[in-house]
Amino acid sequence: MGLRAVHFGGGNIGRGFVAEKLHLAGYEVVFIDVMDSIIEQLQKTKEYTVTEIGAEGKKVNKITNYRAINSKYEEEKVVEEIATADLVTCAVGPNILKFIAPVIAKGIDKRTAPKPLAVIACENAIGATDTLAGFIKEKTPQDRLSSINDRARFANSAIDRIVPGQKPDAGLNVEIESFYEWVVDKTPFAEHGHPEVSAIKWVDDLNPYIERKLFTVNTGHAAAAYYGHARKKRTIDQALQDSEINQFVRDCLAETSHLIVKKHGISTDEQKAYVDKIITRISNPHLMDVVERVGRAPLRKLSRKERFVGPASQLAEAGDKIDALLGAMEQAFAFVDVENDEESAELSKILKSNGAKEVVGKVCGLEDTHPLFEKIVPIVEKVQKSLK
Repeated sequence: MGLRAVHFGGGNIGRGFVAEKLHLAGYEVVFIDVMDSIIEQLQKTKEYTVTEIGAEGKKVNKITNYRAINSKYEEEKVVEEIATADLVTCAVGPNILKFIAPVIAKGIDKRTAPKPLAVIACENAIGATDTLAGFIKEKTPQDRLSSINDRARFANSAIDRIVPGQKPDAGLNVEIESFYEWVVDKTPFAEHGHPEVSAIKWVDDLNPYIERKLFTVNTGHAAAAYYGHARKKRTIDQALQDSEINQFVRDCLAETSHLIVKKHGISTDEQKAYVDKIITRISNPHLMDVVERVGRAPLRKLSRKERFVGPASQLAEAGDKIDALLGAMEQAFAFVDVENDEESAELSKILKSNGAKEVVGKVCGLEDTHPLFEKIVPIVEKVQKSLK
């Protein structure tokens, strides 16, 4: 039998990034989702295209050799697929990991193959595979926990690829930027060898890659979105054409770069080149990346380990400069009541029904003794006044 990967999440990242790279590595991909429309389209369509967009033009890859199962109706089939697969990946969003864990746990528990299943969560969150593994272990019989490593190995990853909003008539086809980075911790696979996927960069220490990506790409992208929304820009490239927004974003990344260089030993020149590359990437007009799409889910993006509070908290602990990050957080807190964004509506309710200190504790997950806490409180008070 050939290589087979079970992938949870039939969305744009799943189809356009993870499945594309697995297909090119020779895997049959089995998509798992609970969205009837996505699964039905995948079941009825034998191929779709992924169009990679870069400064050099467009490249089209045709994706074939896949199947699709709706786990809402056919859980046992999903269990059987996992029990005999080589690899399980997911791109479902960090908040959904707990919902896919039970069926993965059942599949892992049925495995009899000598080589453990490789499990890699491909999410925009630090330690997402660890989080998923925790949920899986909660659903594993107590007497089987001690031997779970014989059946599965869990590896954290860092992913980086911009998937802009898609055309209304795109169907399963995905347009995506040509640049990508997929870095995975190879240490869990020491005895058995890691899965063969040429697109993956396997490393011994993932943390520098995760923080560099989250605190550069995600911080910069979101800052551009929130400032762009405030100034009524439609797309990220239009926002970054505004010289003041461009400078605001660069100031944010100067602060996060200070942290990255100091903490991970990356050279100043290397980090500066990385920042310049990121600004160029997110400024690509061909991506037509709408600011509301990039800014959506502000509650997650303002949370404790995320792209603003994560680096700002570490910088504040060291007594370092965080003025630009605080400015971006102000714009993020003001991203309320945006159409088709439930979190922005929830953020609005939180701001209107709580005191500023309660908001900082609830949204940012900071204790009132943390040096960052008192710096965010006046920002929240300012946003609250503007909402009255």
